Amino acid sequence: QVRLVESGGGLVQAGGSLRLSCAASRSIFGADNIAWYRQAPAKERELVASQRYGGSANYADAVQGRFAISRSYAQNTVYLQMNSLEPEDTAVYYCNIRWDEDYWGQGTQVTVSS
Repeated sequence: QVRLVESGGGLVQAGGSLRLSCAASRSIFGADNIAWYRQAPAKERELVASQRYGGSANYADAVQGRFAISRSYAQNTVYLQMNSLEPEDTAVYYCNIRWDEDYWGQGTQVTVSS
């Protein structure tokens, strides 16, 4: 059973930064795709950032230039660096890694105050 454990969420003021981490219990080397999603209250889950193995990263328009997805093979961890945070970024953030199938983290709350 693959486990993804997220951390790094919290409360931050607008303009601040956070780095989310997603530690996998399985090697992420060769994972087909890594991604971060978010879900705000009363809204559908949306894709924030993704990166296929060996490919470039893709970002939602709302976070382009502010967020960056990355990975550490040594740590089997996926990251989401979030800068210039805005109240509209408030949501539960979920990591997603695809090997033979999709796996999800439990979610971490990010709250941005104005």
